Amino acid sequence: MNEETSGCVTLGLAPSFGFGDRIGLATPGHVEAMRRSGSGIEAIFPQQSIREMTRTKRTATQVMHDAMDGARNAGWSEKIGADADHLKTPDDVNITAKAGFTFFTIDPSDAVDQRADDYDEATLREKFESVREVATWYDGYLGKNISLPGETVIDLNEQACMRAAVKYGNAIRNAIELGEHIRNVNEAADSDYEIELSVDETDQPTTLAEHYIIADQCLKGGMKLVSLAPRFIGELEKGVDYKGDVDALEASLNDHAAIAELLGPYKLSLHSGSDKISMYPALARATKGRFHVKTAGTSYLEALRVVARHDEALFRKIVQFGRDHYEVDKATYHVSATLENVPAGDELDATRLEQVYLERWVDVPQGIGFTEPGRQILHCTFGSTLTDAELGPAIRSVLEAHPETYTEVLADHFSRHLDALAQGM
Repeated sequence: MNEETSGCVTLGLAPSFGFGDRIGLATPGHVEAMRRSGSGIEAIFPQQSIREMTRTKRTATQVMHDAMDGARNAGWSEKIGADADHLKTPDDVNITAKAGFTFFTIDPSDAVDQRADDYDEATLREKFESVREVATWYDGYLGKNISLPGETVIDLNEQACMRAAVKYGNAIRNAIELGEHIRNVNEAADSDYEIELSVDETDQPTTLAEHYIIADQCLKGGMKLVSLAPRFIGELEKGVDYKGDVDALEASLNDHAAIAELLGPYKLSLHSGSDKISMYPALARATKGRFHVKTAGTSYLEALRVVARHDEALFRKIVQFGRDHYEVDKATYHVSATLENVPAGDELDATRLEQVYLERWVDVPQGIGFTEPGRQILHCTFGSTLTDAELGPAIRSVLEAHPETYTEVLADHFSRHLDALAQGM
């Protein structure tokens, strides 16, 4: 399969929204959300990372078929993008390109020096010497000042350039090399493609200097960059709303968007975008509608809402199973929920059980908000749950028996996402 047979296309600089689906039954609900919103945002229905495919034991071809069949059966006839997410190796690219994906997200995080922000000057200089041959671009940026609209000036002083080299020198090289492989594979297949670069999986926010150097180098290296995902200020935990000062975030987004306009243009991408409703209008305003938002786990959580409403006993088993596996499964996630601050399922009646472990919306002036942290426990344990010999098939059985409920809860959930983005466009 390639782009011509999958039916997926590139979306360019149009605003776009990625609907991840870890089970393969969510696309009708995603389609209905798109219909209800009428936001003008383009849809990416097939979207899954290699890590998620491994944890759910799905193949790239299965992800593609499930999403495209779901869209077709729901009567969707508009454009569809397809995101091969968090690609790290040439083999990842080969597998997803063959399946017909068109939007390739490069994740060079394994090559990022996550401790670079904390090095003292002596350590920083020592580390710099070890990457000097990789960061051949260093001298070309040193001492420059980049003026952005407003009063912001990016000062590419010695420390800024040196820290960028230490932190991202190897990652930039790896990203450019993987971008070349993506180009070669798609050109050989005569398939259109576009690339997103993910540098968001870091403890510290991406500085403006880092953003400028990373993007400039990738573009100079020939990367077909359509979108870049920085690590934004504040906390972007899984399964909950944005934690931080939204006004300060918008000021930062304005600067990052200005870099994207200056060097590209390319879109700013928000990863871990599920449920970050309070920041959506700011993202859309700052980028003037040139954004991409990526969601994944929230569709799985809405699947569990269907289980909670139609098979309470099964949902209770899933909650207990999640609590049993959370301490191990949360290792690769940025979350703050603890087993101690979330009541056990046997302490709660059916209504409270759904609220504590799945609720997302509260009645506040904006109509949105986060109430309980239990969502994070279920979010992090999706792989263990879906591949469990009893629970995985049981969840699928409930969803197949109640497709209308699943479509409705997804449509309601994602309409709120899309409407919040539309507020800023």
